[in-house]
Amino acid sequence: MRVLIVGSGGREHALAWRLARDDGLTELHAAPGNPGIAALGTCHPVRAEDSDGLLELARSLEIDLAVIGADPPLVAGVADVLRAGGISVFGPSAAAARIEGSKTFAKEIMAAADVPAAQVLEEPAVRCVVKADGLAGGKGVWVCRTQGELDAALAAAQAFDGPLVLEELLEGEELSVFALTDGDRAIALGAARDHKRAGDGDTGPNTGGMGAFSPVPGFGAAEVEELVERIHRPVLEQLARRASPFVGTLYAGLMLTADGPRVLEFNCRFGDPETQSMLPLLEGDLLGAFAAAASGKLGGTQLHAAPGAAVTVIVAGGEYPERGDIGSPIEGIEAAEAEGAIVFHAGTARHGERLVTNGGRILGVTGVADDLEQARAIAYEGAAAISFLGARYRTDIGFPQAARVG
Repeated sequence: MRVLIVGSGGREHALAWRLARDDGLTELHAAPGNPGIAALGTCHPVRAEDSDGLLELARSLEIDLAVIGADPPLVAGVADVLRAGGISVFGPSAAAARIEGSKTFAKEIMAAADVPAAQVLEEPAVRCVVKADGLAGGKGVWVCRTQGELDAALAAAQAFDGPLVLEELLEGEELSVFALTDGDRAIALGAARDHKRAGDGDTGPNTGGMGAFSPVPGFGAAEVEELVERIHRPVLEQLARRASPFVGTLYAGLMLTADGPRVLEFNCRFGDPETQSMLPLLEGDLLGAFAAAASGKLGGTQLHAAPGAAVTVIVAGGEYPERGDIGSPIEGIEAAEAEGAIVFHAGTARHGERLVTNGGRILGVTGVADDLEQARAIAYEGAAAISFLGARYRTDIGFPQAARVG
């Protein structure tokens, strides 16, 4: 099967890395891809949101399946253009991707589906959460416990287009739960925990994610299946009723409160960096599952997590999330891999023969082992081996207390 991965981040590298291990893959292509993906297949200089360019590329390569990794092209309708052009696509339509593209729409769907979620507030108040309604790269959320934080959040939110959503502030631990769906059926993929804040102890601003681990203690296959039944399937039913069947990966971000799980948000794709922790543990024919979902024939698909644990540590630029880093030479990836780590490229580029930084989150270093502590040790040994100007990473990824909203 000839596959085209659309995107250029760490999530897309993880998808490419995992699909390259399936027997059914004959050719791997990516647009635009990154240097890590280029080691597995062929990268093409077509932007992820250039739907016409992607359709032309897919046709010229005789692509059997396009896998769209990132949210902006999904919300922009790239999947619709490819499908209309005869390309099989793993990824939702623009109408279904509104579950992530508009938090207001997501609230309407959750209310209709009777899914427990954070309550919407009519007016800003201390102890609330301020969210940009549309896509914000994981940075459009502000947790406000004081009047000063609320004032700063409302000011910062003006940088984002569209309305704001105000929600009650929920306390507890977060959980990311993923399901694969063909528009009708859904299978549970697993759960992970993301560490969103920039600094140790969940301090500093929100980011796209500074690290993740999987599985999460207390959430094995049976518990995740229960959450998918309670959370995902009712939402999928509502989307189908609105003539917007969801095909792809539906990701629910949950808060585990004293009153039970409540939905913070839905995303229309794999998480980043959760994917880098989940996919190394996933067993079964993932490519076959993607193809089955794209063709509406997911029934009978078998995927499951292997025993063990994985931890991903993001090595970021020194000024992330305020700004990225471009052009700094990167050293130590081979040394990190020699320590047993898997290194996923998230914000890198090639300048001649040199690998350089090209973003905010530069690399995701994943350790896989029999248990969480061993996986953490491998990930951190790998992260310590990597260097570039201003490189930094959180030192507490995988600690239970670090997963709390702070």
